[in-house]
Amino acid sequence: MMELLKLATLWLAAGVEAAAALVIGLAAIEAFLRALTLFVPGRLGWDEPDAKEAVRLKLGRWLAVALELELGADILRTAVAPTWTEIGQLGAIVVLRTALNFFLQKEIDGAQARRTSLPPSPATPEP
Repeated sequence: MMELLKLATLWLAAGVEAAAALVIGLAAIEAFLRALTLFVPGRLGWDEPDAKEAVRLKLGRWLAVALELELGADILRTAVAPTWTEIGQLGAIVVLRTALNFFLQKEIDGAQARRTSLPPSPATPEP
């Protein structure tokens, strides 16, 4: 019974990792398509730095979601890791992913603060 539970947990961890990969892939495709539209002259705001930063911020938010999913998968794996070596390796991965997520979130928050503190550009219609 215990082996079946361990196997199910490992499968669940693999599923969560697959979900994270899907989020990263879809976010990258979305960012790529949005970035392509920035090369179209005449598009409202196509030459605005804010438009480029908006693409970066949206991608960054999705990457933060994916990092959280990866962290969840690592935690699931830690629950069934049989050796101290594997637990140590997973712990190091968790620390690295948490640090990445922290700095990514800090960058997103800083960019968001800059966007909200700036007056709207002339090309951007007011609500």
